[in-house]
Amino acid sequence: MRVLSSGRPVRATAFAFAFVFSLVGSAYADFTVDIPKGTACPSFNLRIQSIGEGTAKDFHDKDGNLVKSINAGRGAQLTFTNLATSVSLNLKSNGSVSKVTPNADGTSTWVITGHNVLILFPTDVPPGPTTTLYVGRVVFTVDNSTGVFTLLGTSGKSVDICAILA
Repeated sequence: MRVLSSGRPVRATAFAFAFVFSLVGSAYADFTVDIPKGTACPSFNLRIQSIGEGTAKDFHDKDGNLVKSINAGRGAQLTFTNLATSVSLNLKSNGSVSKVTPNADGTSTWVITGHNVLILFPTDVPPGPTTTLYVGRVVFTVDNSTGVFTLLGTSGKSVDICAILA
């Protein structure tokens, strides 16, 4: 999976850019994904497991064009594992809301609130690798043609998951 917010995949690509995991969950099946060293965490391969589901709603204008998507719910339990040491961090589903708005320039603006994990890859702005739990509000854009994330702002508490697992 390339991007998940409230568990909804936006696109599937090689791990080259960023991930968003909202602890809201998924309208899709549970999953496990391994991310190579230097992509999500600087010094080790990272495994992410998700169990749970959430609710998603798309809104369209009178012509059928997507105007926004809102995802909300109690969500998924996430487990992050350092594959070199087997040290794990379990995050229970605490809920979040994400609102995704398509922009005319081919980007999408994401506003996510609650408990969310944002993984920035080396090609994002700012460049990763970082894997951060945010409890609060995060705003970023995604270039839908390249998959590059641009972090615009955060408020609330942040926790460096890679540092915990190192």
